Amino acid sequence: MLHDEGGTGRPILLLHGLMGSARTWRRHVPWIREFGHVYTFDAAGHGRPAPKELTTEAFVEDVAAAVAGIDEPMIVIGHSMGALHAWCFAAAHPEKVQALVLEDMAPDFRGRTAENWAQMVSAWPQPFATEDAAKEFFGPVAGQYFLDSFTRRDDGWYLHGDVSTFRDISEEWGTRHFWDQWVAVTAQTLLIEGEYTITPDGQMREMAQRPGTQYVRIADAGHLVHDDQPQSYRDVVTEFLVAQSAS
Repeated sequence: MLHDEGGTGRPILLLHGLMGSARTWRRHVPWIREFGHVYTFDAAGHGRPAPKELTTEAFVEDVAAAVAGIDEPMIVIGHSMGALHAWCFAAAHPEKVQALVLEDMAPDFRGRTAENWAQMVSAWPQPFATEDAAKEFFGPVAGQYFLDSFTRRDDGWYLHGDVSTFRDISEEWGTRHFWDQWVAVTAQTLLIEGEYTITPDGQMREMAQRPGTQYVRIADAGHLVHDDQPQSYRDVVTEFLVAQSAS
């Protein structure tokens, strides 16, 4: 589901990570709006029905359908799963993408499994009755991320999708790689990796060998770089967006 966040000029599309939502970008939308017309997007399976086949291609085509009415090439900013979808979208629809900002995601997680992680998620003490309860359980940064994502009901906050769907999305990443899609991208790209990344060691630096790619590692940041170190994230993205304006 596409949300028009306002602004003027070139379109900027923000794609969230696994188990996130369009709302996880809300603290960043005001300053990003200074650089264009901002749109956020709720991925399928996150508060709305999932595709029949949980493939990256299905999610990418869901994005493509949502932005079909936007004619001008976009800057696409993605975190984690959203970053993967962003570069696969750019590879499949190069005419739709001017530039990319990709945060803490790599092309090859083969051999990893999400089964233990899914069991852990299934054991979360839902509902979280208060905001403080969620932040105490997850920590302040991840807690706010999930509060921005979960469905709120009268008795508290609930997961906004099926654990099996989230598990199967990430399980696909353990069975295939996305290097071919990455090298097919022609758009100028900024790669942002947290010091405490979840990505396989060295892969994002290897991605940066592609022409037209800039790599930045942000100190003291975990996987949620834009929330862990929001000012550092804003600084590097601002520099990139200003450069795109001048090009």
